[in-house]
Amino acid sequence: QVQLVESGGGVVQAGGSLRLSCAVSGRTSRTYAMGWFRQAPGKEREFVASIRWSAGSAYYADSVKGRFTISRDNANNTVYLQTNRLKPEDTAVYYCAAAINGIRWNYWGQGTQVTVSS
Repeated sequence: QVQLVESGGGVVQAGGSLRLSCAVSGRTSRTYAMGWFRQAPGKEREFVASIRWSAGSAYYADSVKGRFTISRDNANNTVYLQTNRLKPEDTAVYYCAAAINGIRWNYWGQGTQVTVSS
């Protein structure tokens, strides 16, 4: 069993920053990648960023490239999303996801709310 627990969401003014964390526990020895997704009200869930667990290579959605940084701490099974220069359109519930035993996103956290006020 694998569990993902996000933290670090909150309310911030436009231009501000937040650091989201996702702690992963359980059978994680075959983690292929970790990622962050988000879902705004009335919209579909969208990809934000991902990182290959072993290689550390990162990928970003165009909308966040240059503002967000994904990183991981392999020793503590934690993935982070540093969000800078936040915009009101970044407001959403942010979900952590894991691809374990394959390349599909098969484990998800409960989500953490990020609200950016203008």
